[in-house]
Amino acid sequence: MYSPDITKQLQQSTASLLQQLNEKEIEPIQLELLRNVLRFHEYRYYVLNDPFISDYEYDQLYKALEKIEAANPALITPASPTQRVAKGLGNDFKKVQHLVPMLSLENSYNADDLIDWDRKAKEASGLTEIEYCVEPKFDGASISLIYQDDLLVRAATRGDGSEGEEITTNIRQIKSIPLTAAFSTYGISQIEIRGEVLLSKKNFKAYNDQLAEENLPPLANPRNAASGSLRIKDEKEVARRNLEAFLYHVGFVTMSATKSTLYDVLHTHSAALKMMWELGFRSPEKEKKICKGIDEVIAYCNEYEQKRDTLPYEIDGMVIKVDDLLLQDKMGMTSHHPRWAIAYKFKARQGTSKLRNVEYQVGRTGAVTPVAKIDPVAIGGVTVTSISLHNQDFIAEKDLMMGDTVLVERAGDVIPYIVKSMPELRTGDESPIIFPTQCPVCKSDLVKPAEEAVWRCINYQCEAQIVERIIHFTSKDAMDIRGMGDANVRKFYELGYLKNIPSLYQLPFEQIRSLEGYGAKSVDNLQTAIEHSKKQPLFRLIYALGIRFVGEATAKTLANATNHLLDIANKSMEELQQMEDVGPRVAGSIFEFFSNSENIALLQQLEAFGLQLKNEQKESTHDGNLNGITFLFTGTLPTLKRSEAEKMAEEQGGTILSGVSAKLNYLVVGEDAGSKLEKAKKITTVKIISEEEFIALLKK
Repeated sequence: MYSPDITKQLQQSTASLLQQLNEKEIEPIQLELLRNVLRFHEYRYYVLNDPFISDYEYDQLYKALEKIEAANPALITPASPTQRVAKGLGNDFKKVQHLVPMLSLENSYNADDLIDWDRKAKEASGLTEIEYCVEPKFDGASISLIYQDDLLVRAATRGDGSEGEEITTNIRQIKSIPLTAAFSTYGISQIEIRGEVLLSKKNFKAYNDQLAEENLPPLANPRNAASGSLRIKDEKEVARRNLEAFLYHVGFVTMSATKSTLYDVLHTHSAALKMMWELGFRSPEKEKKICKGIDEVIAYCNEYEQKRDTLPYEIDGMVIKVDDLLLQDKMGMTSHHPRWAIAYKFKARQGTSKLRNVEYQVGRTGAVTPVAKIDPVAIGGVTVTSISLHNQDFIAEKDLMMGDTVLVERAGDVIPYIVKSMPELRTGDESPIIFPTQCPVCKSDLVKPAEEAVWRCINYQCEAQIVERIIHFTSKDAMDIRGMGDANVRKFYELGYLKNIPSLYQLPFEQIRSLEGYGAKSVDNLQTAIEHSKKQPLFRLIYALGIRFVGEATAKTLANATNHLLDIANKSMEELQQMEDVGPRVAGSIFEFFSNSENIALLQQLEAFGLQLKNEQKESTHDGNLNGITFLFTGTLPTLKRSEAEKMAEEQGGTILSGVSAKLNYLVVGEDAGSKLEKAKKITTVKIISEEEFIALLKK
């Protein structure tokens, strides 16, 4: 529909119009250009499912068009985006007509918008206070379901609002959607209900983990994953994605002879939610709140925005609806949206920016990570300027060039992530991103092992690696030297107080006390924490050393396999692999570490400073109920912290593994269990149990 040249022109026009909105209003003379830009982005969103701009940026352009047309009614045309929703559908699924149009909602972004909307609602209704139903705005794919005589007979996508694509077969794979529901008990013979199909955060992660195991690229976010899933022709693949659905609106009903209208049965929107809940649908019955007046609405919206990250699914705002159905009818609707409902959008979590530079950071194991430096962009209340590009392959996969316009989101609403570049906006001034061949810190040649995607600096004395190793050594799960922190490690290294890990135990505290910003009490606390670290058990020291592939579980395995840490230097590769949960790769890393004379000297220095290299606090007993039994914990347990459960197992002789393998006896599963659970299901010898069953094992 749009050639590359036209696409580029419209994208450049988009950038220009958005810039004008930042500086001033768009002029009426640009009205037709603005309409064309909106039509283009509607096509990208509804037809190709490949948007170029964020929802927030689209909404800003749409509001600008509404404002111009409101001030110049004579300029309104039937083809304006404000007079109809976007047209265009794919051809892979049969088109079907909705019983009534699925309109969009008017959007608001702050309390002032809601107050203004409430004022208009009260003017339209003649009331001084309105009762609203407020519920989450689910971030998924809109659907319409038709039930005839209690049976699901048709499901469709939203499409252009008037007609969508029939996806009944795929919808039947979603277990939260009943195939039959007793609407007849309410006197309803036919009903069209609307809702949202989504992928929970847990299921999204689990599915991406499966893709990673199959060496397939991950999906970008749960919303795109849900939308794309509805249009897959293989219903078995749809079922594999574990989609869910919330149903939240009754669009149309035909009553049986016993009841004349829906109002005979339901008087409010909240009653409709309750009906769907009681008939077996996942409606927002538990999430909704009835609010008297707009102040309660605003408070509830703010409450949900604060806790959105704790929800099991993604939401991007709240929906506010007049609760009384008769009042809804009285208020009516425009050609685009109902007057009795509005969406309150949370702060944007996507945005576009320019990639200006790429810097390269060196980690404690020598891994070199490219980091994109972009023009500041506000996403979800956070200004993003730096984004990890992971490795050279990621740069190639995303087709990134210096100077590119990029679409940015906060993955999981926390970590910034580049969704894609926009090559159609390139001007010719962009340049390739050249990955360095030498370490950006010590200038040693970089090495890329054949089996890895990461380039590494193998100079163990590289300053960047030394600093990162000290930071890891002092961290909470390692030696837990409280009060040190990243900033202090870097400052003390720059001042020459820290040169390596052993120098932590030779810090010149009198000089530190003289530094600006370092009070006597904080320095005393730091000195106490460093002294206390000498008493940490051996497994913590092993983990603190930062040996590649050696996590906390493997560190405990090593500690329990020796009486003195330096004895490991005498073990062969074969002997190391005989340890529980130690495979060839881990054994090779351990063997390499203890074959290095500098590392042995490091351990001897630490022992001289008083650190525990002897295994005086073995974590397992040999006569407990769980002697010889291996465990792994995944997900959030109902009552126990994972560390507590692991300690309980070890005190009874059990061994904690770091991953799922044939050596694992029990996988203890809590909420939000991911790929470990799926992998364990494929190994018949692994028993999958709950926390309650685990506690019962302890008591046997």
